[in-house]
Amino acid sequence: MMSTLRFRFLQLLLLLLSVTSVRAQDKSQHPNIIIVLADDLGFSDLGCFGSEISTPNLDRLAREGIKLTSFYNSGRCCPSRAALLTGLYPHQAGIGDMVQDKGSPAYQGYLSENSATIAQLLKTKDYNTIISGKWHVGLVPSALAHNRGFDKSFTMLNNGSSYFNSEPIYNDGRTVNFLLNGQKIERQDTSRYLTQAITDFAVKSLDEVKSSKNPFFLYVAYTAPHWPIQAPPGDIAKYKGKYMEGWDALRKQRFERQKQFGIIDKQWPLSSRYEGASDWEKLTSLEKDLWDTRMAIYAAMIDRMDRGVGEILTKLKDIQKDKNTLVIFVSDNGGSGDTVKDWNYVTQKNGTPGSVNAIDSYYPEWGNASNTPFRLFKKNTHEGGIASPFIAWFPGQIAAGTSSSQIGHLIDLLPTCLEWAGLQYPRNLAGKELTALPGTSLKSTLTADQNKNKRSGTVNRTLFWEHEGSRAIRSGRWKLVAEIHQPWELYDLQVDRTETNDLAGKLPAKVKELEKQYLEWAKGVGVVDWDLIK
Repeated sequence: MMSTLRFRFLQLLLLLLSVTSVRAQDKSQHPNIIIVLADDLGFSDLGCFGSEISTPNLDRLAREGIKLTSFYNSGRCCPSRAALLTGLYPHQAGIGDMVQDKGSPAYQGYLSENSATIAQLLKTKDYNTIISGKWHVGLVPSALAHNRGFDKSFTMLNNGSSYFNSEPIYNDGRTVNFLLNGQKIERQDTSRYLTQAITDFAVKSLDEVKSSKNPFFLYVAYTAPHWPIQAPPGDIAKYKGKYMEGWDALRKQRFERQKQFGIIDKQWPLSSRYEGASDWEKLTSLEKDLWDTRMAIYAAMIDRMDRGVGEILTKLKDIQKDKNTLVIFVSDNGGSGDTVKDWNYVTQKNGTPGSVNAIDSYYPEWGNASNTPFRLFKKNTHEGGIASPFIAWFPGQIAAGTSSSQIGHLIDLLPTCLEWAGLQYPRNLAGKELTALPGTSLKSTLTADQNKNKRSGTVNRTLFWEHEGSRAIRSGRWKLVAEIHQPWELYDLQVDRTETNDLAGKLPAKVKELEKQYLEWAKGVGVVDWDLIK
């Protein structure tokens, strides 16, 4: 009798140990997740998307992972960050524009109480959560990173900072606030470049969680290559003189590489040069040198950011987390057409180009090249403003060297993270009802055999945009788009993603059909006529 009881006790003990072991194993198998966000990086600015700029670390991720060539953002810094973090359209998250309260819930300028960040949701699965970089989704306490699920945080709350210190670049009273785990700090050491500081905090934080049994979520939000265009002298020297052929030549070179790499369809034409750009051959030698310097600084900023990504990947391998980590890289909007030398509310500094004593941007001429082969810029809803280069890497789960033209959007990143972490999006969090997600997980797209048929439900999906009166809808192959105070344009993106052949006059019924869908969406998310709230 006693031996039977002992035997049954041992069986029960072994069963309990087995269950505990399985639970521990399941927990450890939840993947680590890293999202790297660039700021104002154009569609063609990475080597693997057609650029001449040296980006070996991001190119390696693309070579060992997947590129999505039809991935979209929300057109500008704040709206895109809100969409990425919450999985909602910007208006649903309270950030239809920037971080100023414009008098309605969709434009309140900070994250809605009915939204949850990726970090808040992953915390329910015991993830360690880290952010390093630009926050820019609200200045009120409830919207700050340390109150939105992040255990460790080094954040710049808004835009417009020198890359070498905490000096604001605006002369209209706006200041730059850096927070370290919720406490205000000043960056005075002009030898520590901001891109490096963001990398350093990310690497340090990874080292601090390396022994944890719980997985981590790391959000690295670089400010590069957002203006002011500033970079260390040695980085700039690497590119000085490489842009003396001008913007037309650069666009053509990138366009040819994009066709060669399969980034774009060979039948799509290259869009026309930005209409405000000068004929390069008619510029003086001094003018060409100035323009070459601007682009060299911009390239140096991307180069340095790529090296930061390399440091993070090295640390990932050092702490033996590289085999179970999903890494996603994307840009928050297209290249910028901002002309800061013409703005009276920006402090004018005219020291050595690229230094702490200079404030400048690279202007629409080079922004147009960044967005090759597309039209227009950040703030616009034509493809040049809303198309992002996208890379995902996960050894053993994402096939190396793959590419997909299936449609994705920043609103898809939260559901993607949740699916990989084994989580369902909740109806409520902390007593607040959450807005339902409009996006969809990309996990099946990222892990699919791209040689097989395209997955259903992604190619034919419908997406919407609105930013300061610029508006668009993409439904399958069709896109209806208009800039503020302009009539609708209609494009068949299957044969003309570069938006060169407006079909609105030929297909008025399709225009009306898509406009109806757009207006229903706009009403549902709280879009307000920009002329009424500006």
